Amino acid sequence: TPDALKKVLETLQRLKRGRIILVFGCGGERDRLKRPAMGRIASMLSDFTIVTSDNPRGEDPRSIIAEIERGFERKNYKVVEDRREAISEAISIAREGDVVLIAGKGHEEYQVCADGIVPFSDREVVKEFLHVEA
Repeated sequence: TPDALKKVLETLQRLKRGRIILVFGCGGERDRLKRPAMGRIASMLSDFTIVTSDNPRGEDPRSIIAEIERGFERKNYKVVEDRREAISEAISIAREGDVVLIAGKGHEEYQVCADGIVPFSDREVVKEFLHVEA
């Protein structure tokens, strides 16, 4: 939700040493009005955001992302529709002292897409790119 994103980013603002790199998207077939609001919050409170897919369900992920983009007040973001690629990019651009926040999916082990439920875990993707064992 916009409130949850704002609270976590405000907390990270107080704790950070480097940049806040945010990866997030909004779920499809859910409250469309919150999408630009979340973009605005990301624009104001993160140093760089990668907008990506997050359970698009039956909606076109590009349409969801476009609605999020409308909220950005600065050009401190990019779009990487594929969530795995978005996470990989966030990790690859992070430097010592930066915080990478991957928001939205939490404990979920799947992506809900138009074609059905696809196995996907943010945590496993992060481990893979950081070369961390279980």
